[in-house]
Amino acid sequence: MASKHPRAEGMVEFCATCGTETIHDISVELRTENETTENAQFSREPYRIATCQTCGQTAARRMNNA
Repeated sequence: MASKHPRAEGMVEFCATCGTETIHDISVELRTENETTENAQFSREPYRIATCQTCGQTAARRMNNA
């Protein structure tokens, strides 16, 4: 589970690559899931992007499972 780090540098989360809890940059990004369909402009979904500040590993998780 993510927790706030005492410094305002990011969130502390487990990194599978590092094998320990590290500071991550967290952002939200809208991604188009079906770019080839005629309704591509309506198929954008929010994704939570977590990037480890130690190794650079990035993980994306869909936030809306509708």
